[in-house]
Amino acid sequence: MTARYKIIEDDLSGADIVALLELHLAEMHAWSPPDSVHALPVERLKGRDVTFWSAWEDDRLAGCGALKALDARQGEIKSMRVHPDYRGQGAGRAILLHLLAEARERAYTRLSLETGATEEFAAAHRLYLGHGFVDCGPFADYIEDPFSRFMTKDLG
Repeated sequence: MTARYKIIEDDLSGADIVALLELHLAEMHAWSPPDSVHALPVERLKGRDVTFWSAWEDDRLAGCGALKALDARQGEIKSMRVHPDYRGQGAGRAILLHLLAEARERAYTRLSLETGATEEFAAAHRLYLGHGFVDCGPFADYIEDPFSRFMTKDLG
């Protein structure tokens, strides 16, 4: 049996991925105050410290996710997003498993993330908790924020 989703490194030039990331940013701004939105715009996701992947079912975009290098041993998950048509169908899990495998391949000992703290993010919380992430305090340049939930996973 083959995997349902094909996950590829993405250069962020396609209209489908740009549209999904614009939806992602719009929803983040609808659900959190501006100072609490930490989603990266497309141009920042093209930075040298970020690797971005998209997940596809045939020619349909199912979702995306990125790894940002914090240092040689630590990474951060960025822009995890499932297309609305693929919610609840395993696309988020497939992307997260890919990011975890890539983090291990890079010999990261820790992988962390920031996500929203409100009800709109409950599915993301369940996904991360179900894959061994635990709550932690702010990391990198983040500060304590009631609209943010910080999570981490020891890969050592």
